Amino acid sequence: MFRYTLTPTIAADLARFDDLAKRFDVLAILPRTWSGHVRQELEAEAIGASVALEGVPVTVADVRRILAGDRPARVSEANASLVEGYRDAMRLVLRRADGPHFTWTAEILRSIHERVMAQSWAARAGLLRERQNRLQDGRTGAQIYLPPPTGDVPHLLDDLAAWLAQASSDPPVLVRAALAHVTIAAIHPFADGNGRTARIVASLVMYRGGLRHPQFTSLEEWWGGHSDEYYEAFACLGPQWDETADVTPFVAAHVSAQKRQAEALSLRHGAEQILWTVLEDIAVHDLGAKPRVTNALWEAFFGREVTNRYYRGLADVPQVTASQDLKQLQTSGLLAAEGGGRSRSYRGTVALMRRVVEAAGLEVVVRGAAAPDEALRADVFAALAARARGAIC
Repeated sequence: MFRYTLTPTIAADLARFDDLAKRFDVLAILPRTWSGHVRQELEAEAIGASVALEGVPVTVADVRRILAGDRPARVSEANASLVEGYRDAMRLVLRRADGPHFTWTAEILRSIHERVMAQSWAARAGLLRERQNRLQDGRTGAQIYLPPPTGDVPHLLDDLAAWLAQASSDPPVLVRAALAHVTIAAIHPFADGNGRTARIVASLVMYRGGLRHPQFTSLEEWWGGHSDEYYEAFACLGPQWDETADVTPFVAAHVSAQKRQAEALSLRHGAEQILWTVLEDIAVHDLGAKPRVTNALWEAFFGREVTNRYYRGLADVPQVTASQDLKQLQTSGLLAAEGGGRSRSYRGTVALMRRVVEAAGLEVVVRGAAAPDEALRADVFAALAARARGAIC
């Protein structure tokens, strides 16, 4: 295993993260429907960020629709399969992590990679590389890192699995996750998909370490928004495989990112919980609709296009029921229809934003009758976040 030093900065970040996790355990008593929805949101954002880091041309909006069974026409079936494969890998992690007989093995790592690569035979999903690979600068083509020889890969993965299997609180779980991440990336055991596999394994380490809230498990979204910082953190590996490398800089970056994401997502979660409650009250008490239509109002609040198929995937209802629900929201004036027939979709209106502001008692001025712009949406959400900040921080 690589060397590292638990610096005062890393220790302070670990302490802050632990404090956030304890606060969240007290505050996060959530309605079941909300809990399911937040997991869907975070799952889509994590997948979108991770596949984007690997150059797959899909957006988070695309991912949401793919996972709901409504693949956008602009996304190829091959890229949609990679999105679905990544989702399957994440779900495999959760299923196996909760098993009473879970044991870290190299086979677990290969199984994760198999799902990541959508079980593609052509992509050698789940199979270790057969030749020497190397990392190159995408702009200049210059070699920037040389992984270990192919023949060393099997025993290196076995060594990593054996280390992870040791039941120990030393090092702390965030550090263990960082070390697992950087080790898989350094070994680069597969022809492709190494980064995605490493990030999922890090999440599994967190989950096995008792951190079950999605806000505190995955770093995908954070790394996706800080890709330069992510790739720079690997510089400590040096130009080639060196099992004695000091990876303290990577551990520091990883733990810092985990802390900063926990702070950001905890605050966002508080605001979103308030928003969900407000939207559900509007749906049930003001409109007399079923609680499930909150899913459509939620998507519309954030400016997302809501199709019949997309809504069906979110609410788990048949086509006729979805049409009735969306028509009711259109009649209420909270959604506006665009297009016709099978291409019809719905978006949120200014009336929806005004209703949220009034129901939540926010001091935000809502003007105009056209579709809400991003500035208005940002103002409303910022007001919700300000209300949540005291309890979270």
